[in-house]
Amino acid sequence: MNTSERDASALIEKHTTGYVPPEDRHGTVRDLFTLWFGGNIAPLPIVTGALGVQIFHLNLLWGILAIIVGQAVGGVLMALHSAQGPQMGVPQMIQSRAQFGSWGALLVTVIAGVMYVGFFASNIVLAGKSLHGIEHGIPVPVGIVIGAMGSGLIGIVGYRLIHILNRIGTWVLGIGILIGFGYILTHISTDDFLTRGGFNFAGWLATVSLSALWQIAFAPYVSDYSRYLPENVRVASTFWATYLGCTIGSTLAFVFGAVAVLAVPPGADAMDAVKQATGPLGLPMLVLFLLSVISHNALNLYGAVLAAITSLQTFAYRWIPTAKARAVLSTAILLASCYGAIGASTNFVGNLIDLVLALLVVLVPWTAINLIDFYVIHKGKYDIQSIFQVDGGIYGRFNPQALIAYGIGIVVQIPFMSTPMYTGPVPKYLDGADLSWVIGLLLTSPLYYWLASRDTDYRRRQSGASVTRRPARSRIESSDATI
Repeated sequence: MNTSERDASALIEKHTTGYVPPEDRHGTVRDLFTLWFGGNIAPLPIVTGALGVQIFHLNLLWGILAIIVGQAVGGVLMALHSAQGPQMGVPQMIQSRAQFGSWGALLVTVIAGVMYVGFFASNIVLAGKSLHGIEHGIPVPVGIVIGAMGSGLIGIVGYRLIHILNRIGTWVLGIGILIGFGYILTHISTDDFLTRGGFNFAGWLATVSLSALWQIAFAPYVSDYSRYLPENVRVASTFWATYLGCTIGSTLAFVFGAVAVLAVPPGADAMDAVKQATGPLGLPMLVLFLLSVISHNALNLYGAVLAAITSLQTFAYRWIPTAKARAVLSTAILLASCYGAIGASTNFVGNLIDLVLALLVVLVPWTAINLIDFYVIHKGKYDIQSIFQVDGGIYGRFNPQALIAYGIGIVVQIPFMSTPMYTGPVPKYLDGADLSWVIGLLLTSPLYYWLASRDTDYRRRQSGASVTRRPARSRIESSDATI
């Protein structure tokens, strides 16, 4: 193998869902800061952040406060998941088998995969519109395909390229958005920039929820990007690098969206408002955001592929996925997303965001169960060999305690839901505010702990007493490393 072939081999990620052995670990916790900071300065969080003043009619001060509170709370959950990566060395959805069993984890994995595809499709639509805004001669459907292909290439290459691009993006996008803020705040064209809107409890609470759910949506795949770090990396280091990177980056993007729509007359689309409010900087800003959405969207494609592989392996347990398998699945998901995005209605992004909000109702109890199990019950010590066994090893095919807590965690949220797809009876007493995610977290966490602490099944006692056992160089692991 010549030098160029070795370089390409090192760049293309070898592992899919397998355990990452110590000799393949690399990187530093600083990479997590740049990954999540750079990845969150993108059109979708800008559009989402604008909703506080556009839809919920908050003024700038109350809108910013709601954004900060939501990001701070949601970021804690997201970063706690990230800190599991170096300790376990496996993707988040595979690790969920230790809580739900090898078959029990399938439902959550499929739901997470659908959410990733939804985010991926939403982002390629935004990429298509951004490209059309930069060059009107490029039709939106063509822009969608170009955006999808760019993200697909990054996702296929995998982990290393994703981190490299976000290290660059942190500086470029960070400086770019600060310059954008400076221009907007010195060229405000509206008289009601600070007074448009006001305070209403329902709108403020809804904006807090939207901001927190943005962070929680990363939970099912955040540790996929920390699992390559050396296993001696401390939990606290991983937590803070992820927390600060993601909350600062997304807060900047959310607030930028709110500032941009208030700086122009009411009625403008968020990204159109960005272009208008930044004046001569509008075109360069759109180019930066286009590159950002293409780079960041690779994470959604990567997560969707890992979820698909995890789901398929539940039944085709003899199948050993390789980098080629990851490329094939990436291409299939990419083509399906392009087909759906191009053929869908003009409100494609809005409809998919509604779907994602509904899916988060079933992901919130998973978050609670996973965190309680990892940090309180097992304290990070699992039998990884069992996680990869078709029968679940000591974890079994189903863990009834987790499934009962999970089901109840979903049901108790229903009366508190307030989404375009369904609204429960409680929000009408709260002016439409959605508190379902708070109820899901507060109830599922103690319920699962109570159920799990009373489980006398041998496999759970054995699991809790053991150290984190690493799989040997088995057929699964060595084949998973084959390109």
